[in-house]
Amino acid sequence: MTSRFLSWKVSGLVLGAVFVLAGCGPSNGGGDTPTSSGSTPSDSKPGLTANVPGGYDPCTAIPQTVLDSENLRGKDKDDSNASGGVKWRGCAWIQTDGYAATIQTTNLTVDMVRDKNFRDARESTVSGRRAIQSRQVDDHPDAACTLNVEMKGGSLEFNLSNPPSRKNTGSIDTCQLTRALAEKVVPTMPTTV
Repeated sequence: MTSRFLSWKVSGLVLGAVFVLAGCGPSNGGGDTPTSSGSTPSDSKPGLTANVPGGYDPCTAIPQTVLDSENLRGKDKDDSNASGGVKWRGCAWIQTDGYAATIQTTNLTVDMVRDKNFRDARESTVSGRRAIQSRQVDDHPDAACTLNVEMKGGSLEFNLSNPPSRKNTGSIDTCQLTRALAEKVVPTMPTTV
C-alpha cells in the first residue's frame, strides 16, 4: 500500500467521524441530540464555538523529535468542516508499515464527544487535561480510535487508523497507540490554550 492510499484512508476515517459527530451519519439509537443545553449558568455546557481553539497548530507546533519518535512522516494538511459549524484544523501523518494519524484542533469539546455515547468511550486525563477516548468507526472499530484532549473552546483530536495488516503496529491495540501518541504531543501545548 502506498502512503498516498493510506492518507486517503485516514481522511476517509476522519470524514466518517465528522459525519457521525455532526449527526449526518447513520444513527445507532434514534434522533439527533443537540450539542448544547439550556442557559443555567452554574451547570450549563458551553455551546459550539465559531472557530477551533487558537494558540496551538498541530501542523507546526508538534516538535520534529516527537514525530521522529513515532516514525511519523508525510505530513498532509487535513482541514474539514461539517454541518452545524463543526470544524477541524490540522494535519495527517503516516508511519511506514504502521498506523496513520490525524491530529487536529476542533471546536468539539470533551463533553460534546462524551454526549455522543460512542463505543468504548473512556474518560481520563492526559498531561493534566481532561480527555475522552472512543471508537467512532462502526465498520472497523478495532482499527480506529479517537482521543479528544481538552482545550479552551474545544479539543485537540487524535484519530488513528491501524489496520491489522500493518506489519509494525497492526497487532497493537489502536487506542493504546493513540494514547501513547497523545502523551507525547499534549505536553508540547501551552498551558494557556
